[in-house]
Amino acid sequence: MKPSQYRRILLKISGEMLAGDQGYGIQNAVLDNLASEITEVVSMNVEVAIVIGGGNIFRGLAATASGMERASADYMGMLATVLNALALQNSLEAKNISTRVLSAIEMRQLAEGYIRRRAIRHLEKKRVVIFAAGTGNPYFTTDTAAALRAMEIGAEVIMKGTKVDGVYDADPVTHPTAKRFNKLSFLTVLNKNLRVMDATAISLCMDNNLPLIVFNLTDPGNIKRVLQGNEVGTLVSKDATES
Repeated sequence: MKPSQYRRILLKISGEMLAGDQGYGIQNAVLDNLASEITEVVSMNVEVAIVIGGGNIFRGLAATASGMERASADYMGMLATVLNALALQNSLEAKNISTRVLSAIEMRQLAEGYIRRRAIRHLEKKRVVIFAAGTGNPYFTTDTAAALRAMEIGAEVIMKGTKVDGVYDADPVTHPTAKRFNKLSFLTVLNKNLRVMDATAISLCMDNNLPLIVFNLTDPGNIKRVLQGNEVGTLVSKDATES
């Protein structure tokens, strides 16, 4: 097997990915497939950390738009990410992968509290670490949590798994002629408002020179292909030339 070009990664997964074609909740087949993909990555001797969203269960911004107070809605969204993290942990451990869920909100009966050095130590012991509850603060998305945690643990790349095969200049679902980019700079993403991640997350990555790869997570084997250096998805980095 071709070796990985990365030693430690952070995989960002949207909660909507777990819903599959049912549109809400957790679809067991999707969860099992995702766990299998991660298991294959672990077999490549790659240290894996994961940040997972909660949009398949509850979206804080949507609730705010309906009149709910923003901080309360965001905390509810954080709890949704904990549900997803525990579900993913269960699927991984069914495949004999050692995992730890670290929550930014203390809930000792369910998960360990987030401590940076503890997270790094788990990774060094080849455990998959799943970060739950975002940053633990309202007004921040799980995209920002992914950027923050990736930098704290010394990840070499953020891999954002989506339902499309990269970054486009328009929604490819509603715009069939939309252009897909192979490479982009962080500044271009911000200037063109491409919504790869929220602006706070992109700025954090840019300021700390942390590359981001956006790829289609629904295509089996794509995580491994990205790790092996194949041209999959869109690479966003500080000095990339748009192509």
